[in-house]
Amino acid sequence: MTNDKPVSHDHDHVLVRTEGRAAHITLNRPKALNALSHPMVLRIEEALTAWADDPAVELVVIGGAGDRGLCAGGDIRAIHEDARTGGTASAHFWRDEYRLNALIARYPKPYVALMDGIVMGGGVGVSAHGSIRIATERSRIAMPETGIGFVPDVGGTYLLALAPGELGTHLALTGAPVGPADALLCGLADHFVPSSALPALARELAVDSVHEVVERHVAEPPAGSLASAREWIDHCYAAGTAEEIVARLLASGVPAAKDAADTLLSKSPTAVKVTLAALRRARRLGPLERVLEQEYRVSCAALSSPDLVEGIRAQVIDKDRDPRWSPAALEDVTPADVDRYFAPLDANELRLVAAASSQEVVW
Repeated sequence: MTNDKPVSHDHDHVLVRTEGRAAHITLNRPKALNALSHPMVLRIEEALTAWADDPAVELVVIGGAGDRGLCAGGDIRAIHEDARTGGTASAHFWRDEYRLNALIARYPKPYVALMDGIVMGGGVGVSAHGSIRIATERSRIAMPETGIGFVPDVGGTYLLALAPGELGTHLALTGAPVGPADALLCGLADHFVPSSALPALARELAVDSVHEVVERHVAEPPAGSLASAREWIDHCYAAGTAEEIVARLLASGVPAAKDAADTLLSKSPTAVKVTLAALRRARRLGPLERVLEQEYRVSCAALSSPDLVEGIRAQVIDKDRDPRWSPAALEDVTPADVDRYFAPLDANELRLVAAASSQEVVW
């Protein structure tokens, strides 16, 4: 039996339904690549909270409408307007979004994320913290924030800090997307299932256990590229500073490393340095909630950075792909510039750890 419950928030941008033992969330903004708005985040949280105590719901499945991807991230046009005008709407959005990320990570029932197509930024936040994360041959998973003068958030610095060696640093600084094999290697996904099998998988979850269903459909992913690049990635990105990372990449003699250096140098210098600091701090912070609290400080600080407005302008608004970063070079970003992003927010802090203190923390 299927129970469809389209919601009124934001013109049905989140659809929820139950089918047998499974509850389904569909992000339904295909023309915007299912980008997340604040009402969408609140609706997902509302559904998950209700299902957590519903004995008829044994697992939750999240996917995206259309054929392009699960979710391309947050609504950065809205963030651009907020940052440009000095508003606070983005800070309120992030507060609820990061709470949702923590809820997904601690969810008491299997949470199955269908990471088909484009999964970036906020899309990673609503999928990669789940307990069963399925990538396909179409998956393009990335945290591309440095390209818009921002820093990986939604628990992205937590996930990337846990990736083997320095793979997470490479992905965070360059914003490079990964396919299914590399997503599995980096701990961003758990299983590969061909995209053509997803409809059958979703149907079967209504009647069979998630482990039985996944086992029926899981396959070997197409080959990735990161495993063979570990030597130069681990050496170059272990450097102490962003400047030294670039120098090592350029001196390595590996064409892919030079390409990575060129990519890194095209990003916001401030965002690159703050991202590097955030990742390295995340490795020492412990549970996801601590890292989300740090990310909230960083994100709120970014709202007053000229690079966030300029980066979104260049990539999304005017689409000239020619951002004018300030400062314009890595060596011009001072330690004080970086430290500003980690300053306490006092009464405005996001506090998640107390809510999770009674639950087992796995790091």
